[in-house]
Amino acid sequence: MGPEAVLFSEMEPQKEWEADFNEWYNTEHVPLRMALPGFSRANRYRSTTDERHYLAVYEMAGADVLASDAYRAIKENPSERTRWMLANVGGFTRYTYQHLGITTRPDQSRIWEAPYLYAVRFDVPPERAPEFDAWYERDHIPTLLQEPGWLGCRRYSIVDGTPKLMSHLALHYINDPDVLNSAARSIARRSPWRAELAKESWFKGEYHVYQRLEPVWEGK
Repeated sequence: MGPEAVLFSEMEPQKEWEADFNEWYNTEHVPLRMALPGFSRANRYRSTTDERHYLAVYEMAGADVLASDAYRAIKENPSERTRWMLANVGGFTRYTYQHLGITTRPDQSRIWEAPYLYAVRFDVPPERAPEFDAWYERDHIPTLLQEPGWLGCRRYSIVDGTPKLMSHLALHYINDPDVLNSAARSIARRSPWRAELAKESWFKGEYHVYQRLEPVWEGK
């Protein structure tokens, strides 16, 4: 079973204060959240194509954790340093997603420790979501997992977010970005089921590869 919800947030600091940004994120921003009830794990990532593009993924017991008094207290009363950082970072996104499903290779039980994350987002019309979900779960993921370096996938649907809502999020945990050029992925992208969905105007995903940064934070 995967986490019931995730908070998915991206930020881009300026190069001149990037080191300070990372120190703030690692020593203040993440620890404050991981000390709260309902936060179970957090990982930080850096884009493989833009070294100043960072992602944080917080795993939570549920999306309602973000409505708790404890979370609102730190959200509404930030330190001066936090206030400055959030006012000056670029590329800011913040999305809350609820859990749909998880599929892993049989030998993988800690996929969150994978060195790379391949994040895929789609904006699926509600009436097409059942077919999209069925294709992803029954056709797409099983084919990808034929590649040994493709460790697993967690899938989520949108609850809330900014600036651009994308209804579906897939977090693929991989050993190396080279798996994107594997035979298994090539087969997955040529499947008849995917070909039918690809005819739809909405079938345009957003794709991004990230490298995981140490450490992994665990909740209390």
